Amino acid sequence: MRVPLSWLREYVEVPAEASADDVLASLVSVGFEEEDVFSFELTGPIVVGQVVEFVEEPQSNGKTIRWCQVDVGPENGGVRGIVCGAGNFFAGDKVVVTLPGAVLPGPFPIAARKTYGHVSDGMIASAKELGLGDEHSGILRLVELGLDPEVGIDAIALLGLDDVAVDINVTPDRGYALSLRGVAREYSHATGAAFRDPGARAFEELEQPTGGFAVAVVDDAPIRGRVGASEFVVRIVRDVDPTRPTPAWMVARLTLAGIRSLGILIDITNYVMLELGNPIHGYDLDTLAGGITVRRAAPGEKLTTLDGKERALHVEDLLITDESGPIGLAGVMGGGTTEMTPSTRNVLIEAAIFDTVTIARTARRHKLPSEASRRFERGVDPLIPFVAARRVADLMVELAGGTLDTATGGALFTEVFLEAIELPKAFVPGLIGVDYTDAEIVAALEKIGCEVEAAGASWTVIPPSWRPDLTDKWTLAEEVARIDGYARIPSELPVPPSGSGFTPAQQGRRRVANALAAAGLVETPSFGFTTDEQNDLHGSATGAHLPSIKLANPLDGQAPFLRRSLIPGLLQVAHRNASRGLTDLALFETGTVFLPEPGVTYGTDTVPAAAVRPDAATLAALDAAIPPQPRHVAVLLTGHRVAKQPGVAAEAFDLADALDAVRTIGSAAGVEITVTQSQRAALHPGRTGVLSAYGTEVGYVGELLPAVAAASDLPGRVVVAELDLDRVLALAGERVVAASLSGYPAATQDVSVVVPSDVAAAEVGAALAEGAGALLEALHLVDDYRGQGLPEGTKSLTFALRFRSADRTLTAAEATDAKLQGVAVAAERFGAKIRE
Repeated sequence: MRVPLSWLREYVEVPAEASADDVLASLVSVGFEEEDVFSFELTGPIVVGQVVEFVEEPQSNGKTIRWCQVDVGPENGGVRGIVCGAGNFFAGDKVVVTLPGAVLPGPFPIAARKTYGHVSDGMIASAKELGLGDEHSGILRLVELGLDPEVGIDAIALLGLDDVAVDINVTPDRGYALSLRGVAREYSHATGAAFRDPGARAFEELEQPTGGFAVAVVDDAPIRGRVGASEFVVRIVRDVDPTRPTPAWMVARLTLAGIRSLGILIDITNYVMLELGNPIHGYDLDTLAGGITVRRAAPGEKLTTLDGKERALHVEDLLITDESGPIGLAGVMGGGTTEMTPSTRNVLIEAAIFDTVTIARTARRHKLPSEASRRFERGVDPLIPFVAARRVADLMVELAGGTLDTATGGALFTEVFLEAIELPKAFVPGLIGVDYTDAEIVAALEKIGCEVEAAGASWTVIPPSWRPDLTDKWTLAEEVARIDGYARIPSELPVPPSGSGFTPAQQGRRRVANALAAAGLVETPSFGFTTDEQNDLHGSATGAHLPSIKLANPLDGQAPFLRRSLIPGLLQVAHRNASRGLTDLALFETGTVFLPEPGVTYGTDTVPAAAVRPDAATLAALDAAIPPQPRHVAVLLTGHRVAKQPGVAAEAFDLADALDAVRTIGSAAGVEITVTQSQRAALHPGRTGVLSAYGTEVGYVGELLPAVAAASDLPGRVVVAELDLDRVLALAGERVVAASLSGYPAATQDVSVVVPSDVAAAEVGAALAEGAGALLEALHLVDDYRGQGLPEGTKSLTFALRFRSADRTLTAAEATDAKLQGVAVAAERFGAKIRE
C-alpha cells in the first residue's frame, strides 16, 4: 500500500519535519513491513511559464517545430526562447517550463542546447515527462487542470510533485490497512498522534434516499451459508461534466499511490477507494436497463469486462445485472456496456459489501486480480459503504459539476452483528510472557477500537467493525503485544521438554545420509511430483502400468502424479546441472515415495475442524485415506569419478561405483546387502542387479538404458541405485554396527569353481558361505573368467575367503576343510567343480 504523506497528514498529525523514513519506522513498530519510498524524482528549477508567441518552422525531416518565446517571470530571466515539437498549445497558455539545471525522471537533465538552428533555453514539459502519467501526446496546459497561477512560481509545489509516498506490505489479515483511513489510524497507534477518522459521518448527515431505484440481492447458492452481497448502496449524481480536468493534487496523489489518472469520474472513485478502503464502482446511469439485481451466474452466461475480454462465467461467480443481463463481476471488475465515458452525464454510484470467499474465488478463477478484489477478499468495514457512496457523490458535485439526487437511490443491508469475545484476564500475560497490567491490556484494546467490559475474571471484548481478523482471544492477545510494543517480549528460548532424542529410525536415516555425504555424494532433495510415464518406467521392475496418486490441484500440470521412485527427481537434477555445464555428478536423495495398493481408493471428503484435536478414530480414518509412503534412498552417478589431469587418465563412473554406494548404505544401516543379477525396465540388461538383505529384496542397482539417459539429455553412462530405506533399517533392527575384533590371526584361502554361465556369482558365494560355517569371516569375488580352457557354457569364479576363530589360531587344515565344505554345498546346488 503506497501512502502519500500529504494525504496521510489530512487524517493524522504527522510532524512537519518527519521524513518518509520516520513514518516507515513508526509503521514498522506496529507490525508493518516497509517496502520502498516513492517520489516524482525531479528537481528544479521547474516553474510556471506563459507562451508569449511562437513561430512554426517546417524542417527538412518533415517535422514542424515551434520556436517559442516563453515568459518565466523576471526572477527566472524573463522571456526565454524554447524549441518545442508539440502543437497542442496556444499563445497565452500557461505551461510548465523546466529551466537549465532541472532534472526530470529518468534521470533526464535539462540544459540550454542548440537544436533546429536555435538555442533552446529550457523545455516545455508534458505530463509524462513530469511523471504525472503515460500521456505523451502534447504539452501539459495548466488551464486543462483548472489552474491559472502566476507566472514564475514553483510548478513542483503547484502540482504536488514535491510529495512523497511510503510503501508498506499489508498482510492478508489486515485488509483495513489498504486505505489511508487504516494507515492513519495505525500511525496514530504507533505515535499517539491525534487521528481524524474520514469515515466518521452521522447517518442522518448522509441523506440516504430510501427508494426510487430498484436494488435486489438474489442468492440461491450462498458459499458457506453466506450470501454474496450483504450490503448494496446506490447514490445518483446528475448532470456531471466528465471533461473537467482532474485537479493536479488528486492526479499527484493517485500517481504516487500507483494508480493511473483516467478522467475525473473514475479518478474520484479510485480516490475514495484509497481513502476509505471501500471499492466503488460508477455506472453510466443512462445505459442501465431497469434496476440492479445481484445474483450468481447462470450456466453458459458470458460477460465482457472493462479490459475488453469476454469471459465465460462460473455458476459461483457473483454478478451485477440489470434487465439486459450481466453488467459486472461483483467486487472484481465492471462490464464494458455500462462504463463511464466522456459522454456520461448521469452517474449511478455503487458501494457494497461482498462475501470475501466469493470474490477471492472469482478473481483467481478468471485470473483477474484488481484493486477492488484485493480489498473485498480481505474484508471491508461493513459500516463504511454509506459514507463512501456519499463521499464519491460529494466529490463529483464539487469537481465534476454534478448535482446530487437526494430523492432517488437505494440500499440493501443486513444488520451488522459483532460477536463478543471472552478474554480471561490472565490469558494475555500467560501467552505473551509479559506481565501486562489489566489497565495496559484494556488500554491497548480500546486504542484499536474495541469495546471492553469487565466480567469477573474475564473481559467481554467487542472488536471494531473494520477488524474482521479479531475472532478469538489469541488474536486479541496478539494485538495487545503489537500495540504495547514487541520490545517488551523477552528474547528467551523456551526450555525443550526432556526426551529420548532421535528414534532408532531417525538415527539410521541420519547415519545413511551422513555416510553418503562423507563418501563424496551430494544430497539433492527434489519435489515429489512426476508423470505417469516416469512412474511406470522407474516405479516397477517390468515397466507395466501401476496405480499412482494424481493430485487434484498440482503445482505443475505436466507432472500431476506423486512419485513411486526417487530416480525421476535425480534425473531432473542431473539434467539441470548438465545444462549448466556440470557433467561430473554424484547425487543422492532420501525421501518418501507413494505406493498405492491396487483397488484401494484413497482420499477423504471429511476434514476435521482445525480448532479441535482429532480423536483416535479420526486419525485412523485420515491415515487410511493416504497411501503407503515408505522412505527410500537413491543414488545417481554420471560423468567422471576422476577428472583428466596431467599424468592421470579420466575414469568414468561405472556399476562398481554404484555398488560401492550400496555397500556404504548397508554399512551405515548395519546390514549386509547382496546383489544378484536381474532385469528392470529402465536399466541395461546384464548390468542390473537386485539388492537383498537377509533374504529380503530391498532395492536395485544398475546402468540406465542409453535411450533413458538420452531422454534426460545426459551424455555418457548413468548408473543408479535405489533402496527401501525403511525396510533396510527394519531388517537391521537392533544389530550392533561395530563388531568385536578377534585377537587371533586369520587364515586365508582362495578357491576357483567352475559353474554354468547362467548361475549368478552371488548365489555361488552364498552357497560357499553357508557350507563354510561360522569360521568364515569374509568372502569376496575376485575373478570371473570365461573362455579358453573351460567347457562351453561355463565360467570360472574365483573367491577369496578369510577364516578366523575367536578362541584359537586356526590351522591350515581347518581352513581347507571349511573351504571344501562350502564347495560341497555349491556342488550340490549348482554342479560346481573346483577348477584344476
